[in-house]
This record gives sequence, structure tokens and C-alpha cells, in this order.
Amino acid sequence: MATTSDIRKGLCIKYNNDIFKIIEFLHVKPGKGPAFVRTKLKSITSGKVIDNTFSAGHKIDDIRVETQKYQYLYNEGNQYHFMNSDDYNQISVEKSILDSPDLMKEGEMVSISINTEDDMPLSADMPSSVILEVIHTEPGVKGNTATNATKPATLETGAKVNVPLFINEGDKIKIDTEKGQYIERIKE
Repeated sequence: MATTSDIRKGLCIKYNNDIFKIIEFLHVKPGKGPAFVRTKLKSITSGKVIDNTFSAGHKIDDIRVETQKYQYLYNEGNQYHFMNSDDYNQISVEKSILDSPDLMKEGEMVSISINTEDDMPLSADMPSSVILEVIHTEPGVKGNTATNATKPATLETGAKVNVPLFINEGDKIKIDTEKGQYIERIKE
């Protein structure tokens, strides 16, 4: 058993007969009344995100998880297949568990949290940014540069993001996996 002081991003807990992963939290201590913790919980089974408030000192039922590095191999519909780079065991994970599956390319290393009680994958955390190649975008027109103007681009994984006008097909760009946004162009 843990308490609200143990709450951190990525912690998996049992709540309302389901398993939730904490994706955001904020400890609040108002001037009047008791302290509390405001959280955003993501259901592992359905992918639904709910807001919840725990009073300070509230007991929470945490789940023991093991996190290991896995390499992304391929996907079949909603099943994504990964291989443990240490012992070469393969596991498959539902698409709903993945935060941004459209930004994963083959060979990408991902941290997968597995429930130690029943060996079920609970969540998969991608690196904070990935480098992908632009395979299609409209050419930028010289002189057409209003501040922060963007255009849509299709990446090698099929994901679509907005990029600045100076990005061309064949450019490699860095993408923030949490927000799915362009960060910078990679020079080779």
C-alpha cells in the first residue's frame, strides 16, 4: 500500500476495479482546508483518461511493475510486436497501450512496463523525441514566410505533422513524441 505522497508520473495503481497509469499530478495545499492531490489517470484496459482528486494521506493500491527495453519489430492491425534485446523474447502489445504508435519505426527502442503479478504489459514509453524522414510535403514558396507559417507533411511511418515552410521531402526532422510536434530539422 502506498499513500498520496508516493504519487509520481508513470505510477500504475488499482482504482475502481481497473488498472490506471498516472499521467499527470499536482499536489495542492490550499490556505484553508486539507491538502489534496489532483491527478489525471489513464486506464490501461480502455485507454480512457479520467480526472481524480485524492485527499492527502489517502491510501492507494499500487502495482509492482518491471520496466524493460524492447525493440519495435512490426505491427499486425492493433497488435504491435516487440523483442526484448537481452533475451530475445517477443511480446505483443495492444495499440491502445501505446502513446503515439504512428511515430514508431522499425527498430525503435521502447520501455515497456509489465505487471509482475500476471506478466501483462501495462504501458509503453517512447523516447522523448524521434528522428523521421519527410516523404511527402508541398514545396515551400520563396517569399511566402509569414511568422510561424506551417504546412502538413507525411513522415516515413505514415504520421502527419505540421512543419515549417522550409522543410522539403527527404529532410530528416526531430519530432516530440509526447505532443506529436515538429522540434527541428536534422542536418547530416
